[in-house]
Amino acid sequence: MYRRILMPTDGSGCARNAMRKGLELAKQLGASVTFMHVLENPLVAGYAAPEALPYSAQLYQDLKEAGREILDEALAMAEEMGVEAHADLIENRRPADAIHDAEAEHDLVIMGTHGRRGVDRWMFGSVAEGALRRAGTPFLVIRSEDETS
Repeated sequence: MYRRILMPTDGSGCARNAMRKGLELAKQLGASVTFMHVLENPLVAGYAAPEALPYSAQLYQDLKEAGREILDEALAMAEEMGVEAHADLIENRRPADAIHDAEAEHDLVIMGTHGRRGVDRWMFGSVAEGALRRAGTPFLVIRSEDETS
């Protein structure tokens, strides 16, 4: 049924919770997992101030290294649980777009959501919601158990 599972992750507690639950399901199904971390350019994405321009190259490298660490942690978790896993670091993309493009090669997408409401949802949006709106593959969206993660 579900043999190839995509698990986007941003490294948050919410994403780690979804990964744990997703890996449990993958193990039961005998499925392989692809972890994905999407790295947006902070200047293009709008969350770095123009004053950061002189430091943008270093900022991008720091974010890239953090993304690699997030994926390494995910791979270690999969290995510990005995689940076959691969990792992809996607650069210079919007997360929802990258998830949408990758989902075609998978049978299921499992990801966490913070469950933001009101102003927080308006300000920060929801990658899960953005990906789900265009989904052509089944999604399992796991809400954060901790409102702060």
